[in-house]
Amino acid sequence: MKVGVIGAGQLGRMIALAGIPLDIQFCFLDPAPNSPAGQFCEHILSPFDDLDGLTHLVKSCDVVTYEFENVPVEAAEFLAQRVTLSPPPNALAVAQDRLSEKTLFVQQGMEVPPFRKVDTLEELESAVKDLGLPAVLKTRRMGYDGKGQAVLRSPEDVETAWEQLQGVPLILEGFVHFERELSLIGVRDADGNTVFYPLVQNTHREGILRLTLAPAPNVSSSLQESAEKLMKGLMDTLNYVGVLTVELFEVGGKLLANEMAPRVHNSGHWTIEGAETSQFENHLRAICGLPLGGTAVRGSIAMLNLIGEAPAHSDVMTFPETHLHLYGKSPRPGRKIGHITLLATDDRERAERVRRLERLIGV
Repeated sequence: MKVGVIGAGQLGRMIALAGIPLDIQFCFLDPAPNSPAGQFCEHILSPFDDLDGLTHLVKSCDVVTYEFENVPVEAAEFLAQRVTLSPPPNALAVAQDRLSEKTLFVQQGMEVPPFRKVDTLEELESAVKDLGLPAVLKTRRMGYDGKGQAVLRSPEDVETAWEQLQGVPLILEGFVHFERELSLIGVRDADGNTVFYPLVQNTHREGILRLTLAPAPNVSSSLQESAEKLMKGLMDTLNYVGVLTVELFEVGGKLLANEMAPRVHNSGHWTIEGAETSQFENHLRAICGLPLGGTAVRGSIAMLNLIGEAPAHSDVMTFPETHLHLYGKSPRPGRKIGHITLLATDDRERAERVRRLERLIGV
């Protein structure tokens, strides 16, 4: 079996590392030389929408997937007409537009923050009157890690935010005073079988994920079941195959859907050492027609992103049950260059070891 992957970043790298022991071969398409996955796998150096590069991928591979959601939909549709592509292009199209995404969530019976479409300054002013302040103005497309958005806290912020973001379709979302951020990762195969990982708790700073706790503390079985039911409905509607992630806010014991990612996800990196089957292996199992693996958790797990630069290997390796992952990326301020996963026996031990690791890496 040979799997083609659009994008050769760190997510692609971890997909390949999960597949190589299963005797799966890989071919990546990415315009960036020396990309994390391309450093040790076949790499087609090509723009994501180049027909020659895409045709080469089709001829080389049995199935194709992608590691990020900003793949041009036209390229995905070109591939889907010629090779098995998972997840399907319609999931990609929905995830690329926050308005389409929120609309689908509502249609699925999922609660979401209030939102309004914004294409003009007049529409923005009207939306602010409807939703009130504070609110968050976001680009409908291409935003990630806190980019492409502005928080409106006072009337004076409205025109400033418009000047900053105008020129592309926008969406205004009501500000959510949440207790915590959670995410759920699920996997669905072509026969409709599904498995889910436990809800995890995420901490962001400056729009970038810094810490994931798995399982999230103090999650009731009813909250987990509710999240799984909503995600299963979403995956069935999209005829989804592969790993899907939904980012959520917990507010007053209820879940509000924020965004979805039709791919393996940063908040699931802990599964490499911390779960019976990693999200990366389960993604491959789903798209390659193999049985889905178990998702049982091996203790109380934490994942810390390394942003900008990495600590000394020897310092990290003094911690028991701690695993360092570096992505082969050069250090740069604000750039994810790796992560650390630690396994603890309980939440108390996890909290203490997280504090020690955060001191070490300067968080």
